[in-house]
Amino acid sequence: MAKKSHIARQQRRERIVAQYAEKRKELKEKGDYAGLAKLPRDSSATRLHNRCMMTGRARSYYRKFGVSRLVFRELALQGKIPGVVKSSW
Repeated sequence: MAKKSHIARQQRRERIVAQYAEKRKELKEKGDYAGLAKLPRDSSATRLHNRCMMTGRARSYYRKFGVSRLVFRELALQGKIPGVVKSSW
């Protein structure tokens, strides 16, 4: 499980990105880079990082399922992910 502070920081960034999205879009269309520089750093969407929905883990995130590889494996073995079966040959 990721530290609670990392998860909270990510949620705060998501809120700030949504809050400033329209303003950032307008400033980019105008070409006002000085105005963009005055906005908070966390208002940029590039500062967001994908995190596992269950554990908050940032590494080895599967975008299609929204979870990390560890959680994915557990859910797959329990049969909770449709279409995913243990391989054998």
